[in-house]
Amino acid sequence: MKYLFLSVVWAAYCFLHSFLISIRFTIFLERLLKKYYAFYRLFYVLISLVLLIWLINFTNQLDNEIIITYSPPWSIIRIVLMYSALLMFFWAFFFNYDSLSFFGIRQILNFGKVKEINPSGEIKKNGLLGIMRHPMYLALIIYLWCNTFKLVDIVINALLTIYVIIGTILEEKKLVLEFGDTYVEYQKEVPMLFPFTKK
Repeated sequence: MKYLFLSVVWAAYCFLHSFLISIRFTIFLERLLKKYYAFYRLFYVLISLVLLIWLINFTNQLDNEIIITYSPPWSIIRIVLMYSALLMFFWAFFFNYDSLSFFGIRQILNFGKVKEINPSGEIKKNGLLGIMRHPMYLALIIYLWCNTFKLVDIVINALLTIYVIIGTILEEKKLVLEFGDTYVEYQKEVPMLFPFTKK
């Protein structure tokens, strides 16, 4: 019963996390807040982080019984995969994406300035983005499953994996709206999550 309850709580977090950044809701807020919408991304990141920290602590209090242990060679494979996933995540975050925009800092720095939406129409295809469209999401999935020790980990990681995949598909729709045919061509050239799966 506790795992069902936990799944519902995590699912509610995932729903809220997606809803607060959904196209319909953000358009509504942009019209409502006007130029002050520049502060929304930072608020979104902070509220998401606070809720996530609380949820992780709450989950850890419910189940501490380890049911999966790793011994060589699996322990070595787990460590290699885990650190590779972390390296891929932070490499993509700092070198392939605009980390200031992710946290909402660039939006605040540009507060009051004339807004240009995608003036160049170009999509980054260098580095990791040349072999997969969402390297950070793949890294997150790998990292989650490298840290599976308890039954609760299996439940939550399965739920989060589904959420990441659904969230990636929803984000793809946003990117098509933003970049148009340029992104559609990018979709044809580069796989979404798993590298080297397209010619």
